[in-house]
Amino acid sequence: MSVRWIDYDKMGHADHGWLNSHFHFSFDRYCNPDNVQFGVLRVLNDDTVQPGKGFDPHPHSDMEIISYVVEGELTHRDSMGNERTLSRGQVQYMSAGTGVVHSEYNNTAKPLRWLQIWILPDKKGYEPAYGDFAFIFKDRIGRWLPLVTYSDNARGVAPIRIHADVNISAATILAGNSLDLPVARNRQAYLVNIEGESRAGTVRLKRGDALEIVGESVTLDSTSGDAHILVIEMARVAV
Repeated sequence: MSVRWIDYDKMGHADHGWLNSHFHFSFDRYCNPDNVQFGVLRVLNDDTVQPGKGFDPHPHSDMEIISYVVEGELTHRDSMGNERTLSRGQVQYMSAGTGVVHSEYNNTAKPLRWLQIWILPDKKGYEPAYGDFAFIFKDRIGRWLPLVTYSDNARGVAPIRIHADVNISAATILAGNSLDLPVARNRQAYLVNIEGESRAGTVRLKRGDALEIVGESVTLDSTSGDAHILVIEMARVAV
């Protein structure tokens, strides 16, 4: 059972001018054989895209892709005919399956920040699928708001389902308050302190920091202003 702090300032990093990315795991030119994935969580990029910029059409396959908008607006288009724009606290899901092409742009005059999350599916060859949900931001204040679940047996039923034993939740812990995060002994969780500052025991988390939690429940305290947290909880897997 363990809790390990991940320092945002020491993550893989790429600044292309139009795109500033911090990589929680090996991605693009950041290659660390000791930091490839956490369970079935393969990619988690903290991306900031400048106004009028974005990712041109590009392919994906056999990956569950979740986009969590932190600030600004994200516009998605794909080869399945979907075109949607999402704003703060809203979530987009794409099961790439046998193959899909999509693009992601910031078509506004303000920067876009979002978390790009890739999860390995429980098998290959699913039919490609797309979905999104306009969560109300205040619904996560003082509680875990379920965003994504795997099955009806998951902790908290969410409107977005994926092909992996993973549950994703978000919370805003108001200044001076606490929130428990239960993690069963046979489960593990990856926690991102998206905004504000928090503390888990003796570990202090600043903006962008993360925790790897294995088989151990933690209590989070908001230490400076409100803390905006995302948790990706999953079956415990040795990789």
